[in-house]
Amino acid sequence: MTPATPPAGEGSATGTPIPAKRWTYVIPVAVVMYMLAFLDRSNVSVILPYMDGDLSLSAADEGMVTGIFFLGYVFLQIPGAILAQRWSARKTVMILMIAWGVAAMACGLVQTKEQFYVARFVLGLFEGGVWPAVLILLASWFPLRERARANALWMACLPISSIIMAPLSGLMLDHTDWRWVLVLQGFPPLIWAVVWWFAVADHPSQARWISRTESEYVERSLAADEAAKPASGSGSYMDAIKQRSVLVLIAIYFFWITGFYGFTLWLPSVIKTLTHDGSSTQVGLLSAIPFTVALIVMVANAAWSDRTGKRRQAVAVPLVVAIAALLLGQIVQGGVLGMVLLCVTAGALYAPYGPFWAIPGGVLRIEVVAVAMGLINALGNLGGYVGPYLVGWLTDSTGTSVTGFGVLAGFLAVAVVLVLTGLRPSAEAVTAAPAAGPDAEDRAAEESRMVKSLAEEGR
Repeated sequence: MTPATPPAGEGSATGTPIPAKRWTYVIPVAVVMYMLAFLDRSNVSVILPYMDGDLSLSAADEGMVTGIFFLGYVFLQIPGAILAQRWSARKTVMILMIAWGVAAMACGLVQTKEQFYVARFVLGLFEGGVWPAVLILLASWFPLRERARANALWMACLPISSIIMAPLSGLMLDHTDWRWVLVLQGFPPLIWAVVWWFAVADHPSQARWISRTESEYVERSLAADEAAKPASGSGSYMDAIKQRSVLVLIAIYFFWITGFYGFTLWLPSVIKTLTHDGSSTQVGLLSAIPFTVALIVMVANAAWSDRTGKRRQAVAVPLVVAIAALLLGQIVQGGVLGMVLLCVTAGALYAPYGPFWAIPGGVLRIEVVAVAMGLINALGNLGGYVGPYLVGWLTDSTGTSVTGFGVLAGFLAVAVVLVLTGLRPSAEAVTAAPAAGPDAEDRAAEESRMVKSLAEEGR
């Protein structure tokens, strides 16, 4: 993959384009790392329908198994963000990677549902600090005008992981039992921790592969971004909590993530129903289709958001589409149209990721942004517990999943209202990418190549 050409206008004093190796060095290593995290987090969604009564799990218990991960996920969010900012994102992520790999393998050794709860909780605990730590890392490498695209290309690991996870887990289940699947899928993070250690640097000035020109450009651009933001106090927990935008973003993320995980972690079970109890391999392959659509949509939406600077619309509009598709899907339960609606819902639920996580860095200074992103992710991801458990509990109570998914649509609707009424237009006050030109066209072509490369990893 050739290094990307920077957006138009990012040139030296002589007009020579600034190198942009950061796009092809930092992002791919981070993508693989978090693909493994998301795989170990969500593989239970494929495994649960094929446990054949092991551990005697009811639908509510299955919702607890998937959702309790997010209770553990809360605890290291802020510490992980602070360690990444004040110590080292590189070291923080490597330590957590080793710890979550061990916890993921332990999930395959449980003998009771209570042990399964504990193992999933501990897995969430160690994965919890990784997301904010990587966001801090990206904020040290990509100026605001590039942030949504950088976030989305990294967060492409979420649908790519699902594209890989669903068929892989299904295939493995056809040849071994669910315990071995969990154990074997927990091992790769231990290997990738070594790659991460040697490939990643906390700042451009610490990387051996980056040119002095590119390093100076990044540092100069980041300094200009910071200078344009209002002062935010001393950078304490209270400074972050006092920010109105932080409280609104926490609420938006909670209601969105409730719908997101309520849908995605039950998706294989829904597809199994659509296929009239098809084989695990068939369900796995079909489950990969919605996530492939999600990968394309989320990167395209982020590129549009960076080009226009319209962060709020890039979050709200996809969620409206998700609500409509989710509700229609409860009416059309089966056939090709049912599968199409699952694809639309998945694409719309993934689309806001890049633009949403570009908002905190656009309105908050570096003194509080680490704590703020930790708070947003920690409290917002409690929706990852609420959503799956709510769907499972309502399915047990009503005998149908229609009620559960209808409630999820209501949670998404609240998120849309909060985006449009709670976030001020200043949340979009970021530097949009310049108008198209020769360099911009080169950059767009490179981003297209990068998306294709990521999709190849997914296959």
